[in-house]
Amino acid sequence: MAPSSPDPSPPAARGRAARPIGAVTRGTTNPNRLRRMDRWIAAVLGPQLRRTAAPPTAVDLGYGAAPWTAVELHSRLAAVRPDIRVVGIEIEPERVAAALPYARPPGLSFRRGGFEMPLDGGARPVLVRAANVLRQYGEAEVAAVWERLCGRLAPGGLLVEGTCDEVGRRHVWVALGPEGPRTVTFAARLAGLERPGELAERLPKALIHRNVPGEAVHAFLADFDRAWAAAAPYAAFGARQRWAASCAALSGSWPLVGPRRRWRLGEVTVEWRAVAP
Repeated sequence: MAPSSPDPSPPAARGRAARPIGAVTRGTTNPNRLRRMDRWIAAVLGPQLRRTAAPPTAVDLGYGAAPWTAVELHSRLAAVRPDIRVVGIEIEPERVAAALPYARPPGLSFRRGGFEMPLDGGARPVLVRAANVLRQYGEAEVAAVWERLCGRLAPGGLLVEGTCDEVGRRHVWVALGPEGPRTVTFAARLAGLERPGELAERLPKALIHRNVPGEAVHAFLADFDRAWAAAAPYAAFGARQRWAASCAALSGSWPLVGPRRRWRLGEVTVEWRAVAP
């Protein structure tokens, strides 16, 4: 066996925990803020969770100042796979300390870390959820973060990265696999939504600066607004019917994916390639 390489760090630094990779977020969080994202994850990832032999691991990366989103993620995924293990990871030690009373080992735990995702035994998670984490980063930094996180996924795993408002009424997220981005999902509480284009303010960092004429995501939202306006007669039957009719019209010119029944939940998912910068 070849000898191991010498440790290049100075003696005083050896054995000391490495500094987490990333920056501290604002930490804003509220109960049920990520419920729309969670129910989509449970539906899309459910088959993968059920067929995994060993208890799968999921990561709530950058859960914020309070542990509610990690607690809720565990509860929602445990309904699909009871032995799932959810690890909440935060860069601020004070936030980790505040979350520890809510831990329920081995199902739910909390630890300090960042984009390096310190997991026991180098575990490869089947899910990494990074909600409202990259908004404070530059657009040019996103691809490297995606690549780092996707590189840690288990085969068939999923990275879900996106943004929502403070109370979880409007979301947009990108779903990525080990190979890179796959889809973008737009989700909203339909009551009070004037038009789908209002979701533009919640586009993830990779897309939010691209909502300008000449960019694909701008064209998608413009077409969605036109489909919404044309579906105005369906409003008499409720906002869900109007949204579903708008999505049906949109599907004629955009590659929408996923079961149509999810449209009635105020969701629509489009292939990443169609709206990518």
